[in-house]
Amino acid sequence: MDSQTRQPVIIALIVASAFFMENLDATVIATALPHMASTFGVTEVAVSIGMTAYMLTLAVFIPVSAWVADRFGSRSVFGSAIVVFTVASLLCGLSNGLWEFTAARVLQGIGGALMVPVGRLVVLRSTEKRYLMRSIAYIMWPGLAAPIIGPAIGGFISTYYTWRWIFLLNVPIGIVGLAMAAVFIPNQKEAGRRPFDVTGFVLSGMALTCLMYGMELVGQLDVQWHTTAAVLAGGALFGALAVRHFLRAEHPLVDLGSLRIPTFRVSLSGGFLYNVAVNVAPFMLPLLFQIGFGLNAFASGLLVLAYAAGNLGMKSVTTPILKRFGFRSVMIVNGLLTVATIAACSALSPATPHAVVIAVLLVGGLCRSMQMTSINTLAFADVPPAMMSSASTLFSVAQQMTIGLGIALGAIALHFAVWLHGGGTHLALADFRVAFTVVAALMLVSVISFIGIERDAGADVSGHRPAPAR
Repeated sequence: MDSQTRQPVIIALIVASAFFMENLDATVIATALPHMASTFGVTEVAVSIGMTAYMLTLAVFIPVSAWVADRFGSRSVFGSAIVVFTVASLLCGLSNGLWEFTAARVLQGIGGALMVPVGRLVVLRSTEKRYLMRSIAYIMWPGLAAPIIGPAIGGFISTYYTWRWIFLLNVPIGIVGLAMAAVFIPNQKEAGRRPFDVTGFVLSGMALTCLMYGMELVGQLDVQWHTTAAVLAGGALFGALAVRHFLRAEHPLVDLGSLRIPTFRVSLSGGFLYNVAVNVAPFMLPLLFQIGFGLNAFASGLLVLAYAAGNLGMKSVTTPILKRFGFRSVMIVNGLLTVATIAACSALSPATPHAVVIAVLLVGGLCRSMQMTSINTLAFADVPPAMMSSASTLFSVAQQMTIGLGIALGAIALHFAVWLHGGGTHLALADFRVAFTVVAALMLVSVISFIGIERDAGADVSGHRPAPAR
């Protein structure tokens, strides 16, 4: 590997490390809540505000990332985001009260909001199209693995050490990442200076805050439907106003012009539905194994790790598969295989041998990794350099929303299953069967949207050249 091809790989690995920190910290404290509540002298429910504050801050500040990167340079912003995230992690680990912890989580969310889209933008701008698939594969695995292994890591650290190390471990990673970013990442910026779109920032911030908070309310055990519906309706209203403003503004915060590119549009829309469906797994699988199978948290976590192992195992064969069959065929066939694995989860029971359960999860993880890499690569295959920053921002906003929507979808599916079976207050195995069937149906809709992809779509990236039609 020569220096020309080595630098994009190093940049992708730097960004992957930052992604891992950001994605891990979104979920890692879930199993550490009891220990943190004991330290702060509050209830577990009260400590969950730290998760909420982090997710909402991410949603609000992600749309700003493209403008900041274009104005001040990608290396400057990415490095500053690492500094903010690392300092905030240190403050989280040193917190002795709920409110100082929440404030540190907000600061951490600001750093994470800049790391995600700016990091992806750095990779997209520094990688030739023929190597784009490889770089995307490197930066994809943290987002796929972190939500699954995060709760297990959080539970292990908080049980055998102290919950503070969950955040303090980010400090050395951040220092190394900052040093490598200073050496290897170019400081690319936009030639002209466009003014900051205050109106767009306020409207998009209100929309994403309402939508993300509304989705979190849906995921709670005792859903207040009137309040939740009002919050979601407010999010939809602000969202419509934001889109209207972006289409009319001379210098919009987010340029929607990239939606006119067919490969980006289908990857964003079909990928959005797919992401929502696959993000149900980290929410419902632990519940299935603990409530439906009667396993303890540790045994449940070990089974779910098979899903993460599948995510990592596919990376080495993604490129040759896409080169042989092309994006369209892979995204349709692999999407159908993912639907089958989700549907198979509805057939699992306590009597199912653990080897079969692990096999289903492993195949599901393999298919998920293949599809996510394909979606994320095809999305930017035809995006011109001038639109890359806005396209990266749009994609990051959509992916951030799918995390909350995945949890909300899982909760809604379970609520629907309980209602279908006559109501009640406790979940049963039969409820999970219905819920996984609903999720599989939604995923099937996403796969149908990929049928419209051209046979030669993304050929410059995949290297696949379909035979001419006779």
